[in-house]
Amino acid sequence: MDFLQKALGKSDDNQSSEQFHEQQKKQEDNGFAADIKAKLNAAMGGGQESEKNEDLLDKGIDYVQQYILKQGAQDDESAFEQAKDDAIADFIRSQYKSSTGKEFPIPDKE
Repeated sequence: MDFLQKALGKSDDNQSSEQFHEQQKKQEDNGFAADIKAKLNAAMGGGQESEKNEDLLDKGIDYVQQYILKQGAQDDESAFEQAKDDAIADFIRSQYKSSTGKEFPIPDKE
């Protein structure tokens, strides 16, 4: 009978039950914290929603980072990563203009 209770996760041991509830509480807290973190990140300009508003140069930078530099998926970047990509794009645009005297052919999306 003890074998069946242990297999089903039922035990007379209060400590294992308490551990289970603590683990469940931690998972709920992590879910809440992750939700707040995602909303804060989106408010600061990161996340999947901001990825939709990228221009072609930003998408090209993401492509290089993901497939050439092997930095992982670029489809849900933090606000910091988005700002870094914008700085790279601004640098490319300024170097293009100083070299050619013309604006970069892909307009910057704000």
